[in-house]
Amino acid sequence: MAKPAPSPLINREIGILAFNRRVLAQAQDPAIPPLERLRYLCIVASNLDEFFETRVAQLQDVLEHEPAALTPDGLPVAEALRLIADEAHALVAEKYRLLQQSIYPMLHDVGVRFVTSGEWSQRQERWARAYFEREVLPVLTPIGLDPAHPFPKVLNKSLNFAVMLEGTDAFGRNVDLGIIQAPRALPRVLEMPGELVEDDKLHSFVLLSSLMQAYAGHLFPGLKVLGVHQFRVTRNSELFVDDDEITNLRTALQGELRARHYGDAVRLEVTAACPQPLLERLMRENGLHERDCFRVDGPVNLARLQAIIDMLPQSRLTYPPHLPAPLPGWPGAEPELFEHIRAGDVLLHHPYDSFGPVVDLVRTAARDPQVLAIKQTIYRAGHTSELMEALIEAARNGKEVTVVLELMARLDEETNINWAARLEAEGAHVVYGVVGYKCHAKMLMVVRRERVGRRAGQLRRYVHLGTGNYHTRTARLYTDFGLMTADEAICADVNQVFLEITGSSKFAPLRRLWQSPFSLLDRLIRSIRHEARLARAGKTARIWARVNALVEPTVIGELYKAARAGVEIRLLVRGPCMLRPGIAGLSENIRVRSVIGRFLEHSRVFYFHNDGAEDVWISSADWMERNLFRRVEIAAPILDPEAKAKVIREGLRVHWTNPGNAWDMDGAGNWRRARGWHTGRSSHQVLIDSRGPEAG
Repeated sequence: MAKPAPSPLINREIGILAFNRRVLAQAQDPAIPPLERLRYLCIVASNLDEFFETRVAQLQDVLEHEPAALTPDGLPVAEALRLIADEAHALVAEKYRLLQQSIYPMLHDVGVRFVTSGEWSQRQERWARAYFEREVLPVLTPIGLDPAHPFPKVLNKSLNFAVMLEGTDAFGRNVDLGIIQAPRALPRVLEMPGELVEDDKLHSFVLLSSLMQAYAGHLFPGLKVLGVHQFRVTRNSELFVDDDEITNLRTALQGELRARHYGDAVRLEVTAACPQPLLERLMRENGLHERDCFRVDGPVNLARLQAIIDMLPQSRLTYPPHLPAPLPGWPGAEPELFEHIRAGDVLLHHPYDSFGPVVDLVRTAARDPQVLAIKQTIYRAGHTSELMEALIEAARNGKEVTVVLELMARLDEETNINWAARLEAEGAHVVYGVVGYKCHAKMLMVVRRERVGRRAGQLRRYVHLGTGNYHTRTARLYTDFGLMTADEAICADVNQVFLEITGSSKFAPLRRLWQSPFSLLDRLIRSIRHEARLARAGKTARIWARVNALVEPTVIGELYKAARAGVEIRLLVRGPCMLRPGIAGLSENIRVRSVIGRFLEHSRVFYFHNDGAEDVWISSADWMERNLFRRVEIAAPILDPEAKAKVIREGLRVHWTNPGNAWDMDGAGNWRRARGWHTGRSSHQVLIDSRGPEAG
């Protein structure tokens, strides 16, 4: 019997885990500085947390309510969960092998070590005991389990300790198990005072788990401690807000945020030494199965180890400092910047170019008496934000400030709620997007009264459109493009999108921009099909694109058709890619590459050769169903020839000509280092160097 042909799509969740394997490979690379290798390890741990909280949780929910459902690649959900569990267990095992066999020894070689309780000297033990009794013990609440104290529902991703006990308590009750939840305010990593370390060149750290291991008995006086074992429960963190029932999104969301900490359990992590009977009880209490349990050789939350990176002198242990390059000729936070933008489009490529001009634009608009209004979308801004403070200042100065603030930005909901309250307190108009559609577009518009020719008092608009968030910290870590322009057609389109979001107007066709959920997918498909027609006519046809994820089946199907027509297709996909490249008769003209390195690849760029016209777009949208159907997104054309050349050169071509940080994907979904990676340069370093030594 012939073997069935493989699905034309690759499983999305397996693709996400494959991405994390590529990140983990960075932690294995001896050419990368020690603390950066530790950082990559922590990034994988953090990514896996979100993966289980969202992707695995969703699939488990589907399995419960629709047992016969299939994933987009045609797998029964139960089978998909089994494959995901197998791959996740292998990845976690590799992560902890790397920690024990490579990361810890490497850190020890550079003077950084973790000291467990069995290794403490007498002086160190006195310090540890005093610290525990002074800083830790007063904030802990031990729970001894009995009929009056059932097993507690511990917080999502909290650090917990199961203390195995023997004896009777003050009331004569037999107690065999106690649970201690470590408050999140407690630091998980402590540095020993220098005077307690024999070599002043060493940095010695103690984990909170080591303190608990040594002194948990202090919380159960009179009982014998038989063992102390870390565990951690990951829960479903999706927020459920009924679009038809809510009247105030912010109030509804605040209630959901409280519930998020106690969603259904999806994963259990325990230390390798956890006895099997205790493990079985933890699984039973949390409604989990063996495949949901991960025994780990080390701390149950590796992401917390990242704290030591900020506690150490970093000169030789991290990447050399990178200072984004200033924009040549930029006037700074002065009204002259409007004239600069009028003179020609300004294209910024972060983090190689400074994010400062974007902050300057908002800050200047807040203070310029000629500016009447500022409108901006905010998806993620961070706990502290120069941009948000500038918007607050603008409102205080009497400007009409409208902020479309997305309350449903995953894992940033609480931060955005806090910003919403501050903005409203200063008189800004805060709109929470469109219920049912996340507002993910990155748009900023300034309306200014100024002289136009001989006419005085005319209103002129200026806009900034970007691929990344208005977040000053991530602008130094993520690669993104931003466009400042006074182009009247683009400005009119941006104004129209704001009217749709804040008002109740119908969709009107836009002149320059593509917008989801209305026109972006349609225009994208039209452009792909146009390249296919050119190829069939014997003309040069080329599609190059750069996205964070490629998982939308309609787009993938159109790319397959274009490839069969002879279109050259090159795709830079940072994360999951469900398309199979290089399959004879299907996709032999398609290459897929992933770039993993110092910066997080975050730009979305679409390039269509268009018979030599070279249409280039930057966008907030990935090629995913949620971006194309359930979000407000925009794609903006790059019209200025110099800016267009810069996007092609720095956003696309550089990653195909510099393989040092590149991975190539085959038709089976396997990723391998790009040919010549070990001798080739990193595209990130090439772009740093392109700004000159003052930018490095």
